[in-house]
Amino acid sequence: MTKTMRAAVADGRGDVEIRELAVPEARNGWVVIAPVGTGVCGTDLHLVEGDYPHGRFPVVPGHEFAGYVTEVGPGVAGIAEGDYVGVNPNISCQKCAWCGVGATNLCVNLLPVGVAVDGSCAEFVAVPARIVHALDRSIEHRAAPLIEPFACVLHALERVPGWRDEEMVVFGAGSIGLMAIILGRAEGAAGVRVVEPNATRRAAALELGALEAVASPDDLDRSVFDLALDASGHPVAIEQAVVALGPRGRLIQMGVASPAAQVPVSPYEVFAKELSIIGSNSLAEKYPESAERMVDLQGQLSSLVTATYSLEDYAEALAAAKSPDHIKVQVVA
Repeated sequence: MTKTMRAAVADGRGDVEIRELAVPEARNGWVVIAPVGTGVCGTDLHLVEGDYPHGRFPVVPGHEFAGYVTEVGPGVAGIAEGDYVGVNPNISCQKCAWCGVGATNLCVNLLPVGVAVDGSCAEFVAVPARIVHALDRSIEHRAAPLIEPFACVLHALERVPGWRDEEMVVFGAGSIGLMAIILGRAEGAAGVRVVEPNATRRAAALELGALEAVASPDDLDRSVFDLALDASGHPVAIEQAVVALGPRGRLIQMGVASPAAQVPVSPYEVFAKELSIIGSNSLAEKYPESAERMVDLQGQLSSLVTATYSLEDYAEALAAAKSPDHIKVQVVA
């Protein structure tokens, strides 16, 4: 096995450099994986700019990935070289109170792969075996990196029991918003509508089965909703999402906003309508379910990948991910 590899390295000040690094070793309880692809998401954009609280720099980004095991460390059972695997990128401590109740995404000692420890925008990545999951060989390489973000959507909608009978409006038709449409349709939601300024993304939402896709909430054919999901992270959209809720309406806040962002909310409206504002952070323990569901949903989900870049072109991949004309961008080493 080669001793060096190419990797993208972020400095937390907006710069990313392709460097030659040592190939990570499979230490006790860990495995090394050769990624088949890595998704670029809003978290990565905030991370590279140094606007993400968990970031530790310099760091190799990349947390939405799958690949083949190339080395197995001592003490690892049930995983062998050549296995096709995906990764829940949250390395939890397994000791704190949140880990004890299964909310590993809220672990007080969380070390996210690609954020606080080196991730998959490299030829090889090392991770603890306990966050590695075997994948069905029928899952295409293009679809496999989507398991992680789809798990985030599964976790988000798990936070609001009974949503399948409700009218839903999604703010933002990037990859997460479109995945919410796919899941809503698969689960028989009463209806899913989308607010998205970009015409290309609105067209994608309609193609995936949204009842309506408009540029402004003023153009929706309903004025109030049972459930709103923000997948944009933009303060204006979040404010609009709260306004769109009817009595006992629930907002799922999924979009990654800047820590400095503020949104005006009327306490009286929250009181009078008995509104609920519910955060959804990462994927918790939904990776296995997402991997299982990917087998049947991969055709729709992989259609969200609109561009693929080489590792050397990681900076261009970041720029494409910022563009409203792209939905999901992937990087292949």
